Amino acid sequence: MSIDPRVALQSLSAALEEHLVAASARRGEGDPNVEAAFFAIADAFEVYEDALYEAYSEVTPLQVFDDEEEDEDSLDDDLESLED
Repeated sequence: MSIDPRVALQSLSAALEEHLVAASARRGEGDPNVEAAFFAIADAFEVYEDALYEAYSEVTPLQVFDDEEEDEDSLDDDLESLED
């Protein structure tokens, strides 16, 4: 079942809006509302990326990281490539 990329983009935009609301109302470190909104963005982005690729064989320049360790490794690699 394919999803219209426009519908997936609307869902991604809504997830980003919800994250902003959650972040602005954050109640300390590790707020479960912010964490849930964070993961909702990741999920919505993956649906959008899949729909975009299926419809137009196109991708975005964005990437969702799976965990903090991968984040740090990729950030180090990105910083090194900028320094070259």
